[in-house]
Amino acid sequence: MADGEHEQYIEVEDDADSALGSQIASETSSLNSLVLQFEYENGRRYHSYQSGHYAFPNDEDELARMDLEHHIFLMLLDGELHLTPLKNPQRILDLGTGTGIWAIDIADKFPSASVIGTDLSPVQPSFVPPNLEFQVDNFEDDWTFRPDSFDYIHSRLLLASVSDYPKLLRQALSALKPGGYLEMQDIDPGFECDDDSIPDDSSALQWSTLFFEGCKKIGHAIPAPQEYRTLFQEAGFEDVRVKIVKRPTNVWPKEKEMKRLGLYTLTNHLNGLHAFTIGLFTRVLGWSAPEVEVLIAQCRSEWKDSSIHAYQRVVFVYGRKPDPV
Repeated sequence: MADGEHEQYIEVEDDADSALGSQIASETSSLNSLVLQFEYENGRRYHSYQSGHYAFPNDEDELARMDLEHHIFLMLLDGELHLTPLKNPQRILDLGTGTGIWAIDIADKFPSASVIGTDLSPVQPSFVPPNLEFQVDNFEDDWTFRPDSFDYIHSRLLLASVSDYPKLLRQALSALKPGGYLEMQDIDPGFECDDDSIPDDSSALQWSTLFFEGCKKIGHAIPAPQEYRTLFQEAGFEDVRVKIVKRPTNVWPKEKEMKRLGLYTLTNHLNGLHAFTIGLFTRVLGWSAPEVEVLIAQCRSEWKDSSIHAYQRVVFVYGRKPDPV
């Protein structure tokens, strides 16, 4: 099998419910006033710059959830911020930086590097490391960065935000210095298991199918985990490495760290399911808000059911820009 694509087995805990209980608990530089405006719908706040391109809200609840997601990715990477073998990068770009938490951490890790974080929403903090700046930008537009100028380009959780992966990867390749790396970290939002414990009438399974459908309808189809290697190679990257891991949906695993990972993932989904669903399902799939609320309630119940040994696949992929011939 390819690098990192071995099948991962997660052992099931005999009494996972007992581990739940009370464990579940729940700020760019100055920008012009146009960019700072927001839109509101179904009780959620959305970006107004290039309105509608990103399907999910950017309000305080969602920003808090994104920071929890950062912690989950640190767990998946054993405390590391990246898989790419970085040595002494001097210029780093973070696409879709969100709250900016990853960009802040990478700027702290490499204080001699100049770090740029871009996003459609100006929701990042003002007090950041001196080597970091945030810019409001859409990575789907034609890039204005100089060619051959970055040592490392990073993205995380761009799913449902990319309409043209080949174009995105080509632009990243052009912006990288020879020998520089692009790394993408993302999730397959499917609802899977290895032991037939997902009910045939699963609401969570229905939700994941509809989520894929909604993303495809807005032209933001989500690649399958195994497609990323081909996308990178066809764009011109070499030394492409792929790692795919399973992220349990709750505390059903037996092993302590996997159980802990499942707990954080469950909290993430319970807090974020409304954000993932309400805009896409009402705007694109034609559901009413009450219908969405019913499905969300059913999904939340299933996500908490530790007799369902479900997981999602998380994919880490990086590739290097070839040296000049």
